[in-house]
Amino acid sequence: MVFPEQTNHYGTLFGGQALALMDKAAFVVASRYCRRTVVTASSEKTDFWAPVSQGQLVELDATVVEVGRSSIRVRVELWAEDLLSGDRHLATRGDFVLVALDAHGKPTRVPALAEGNV
Repeated sequence: MVFPEQTNHYGTLFGGQALALMDKAAFVVASRYCRRTVVTASSEKTDFWAPVSQGQLVELDATVVEVGRSSIRVRVELWAEDLLSGDRHLATRGDFVLVALDAHGKPTRVPALAEGNV
């Protein structure tokens, strides 16, 4: 749920708050995918299509969409939902690239992307 301290003077979710939530979702999905420590390398094109108002629920849907040797690209969608009516809309979508690390903090291989791995 979006609380007052997460909103701007318009009563809508700060973009930085949305990005922080999305980065956390990407972290969880990438970590589960490779079962390694991961760090965010970049947040790429993020589109903000609709505001998320104070009091609305947010749902984050994160999916691994591409992997490299040590990198994992995760697409995250942030959905807003009105608690009382149930109306939902896609508010924000962005891609995050995370890198898997070994025990020494160096990039390490991740499994190839295969059907059913995401």
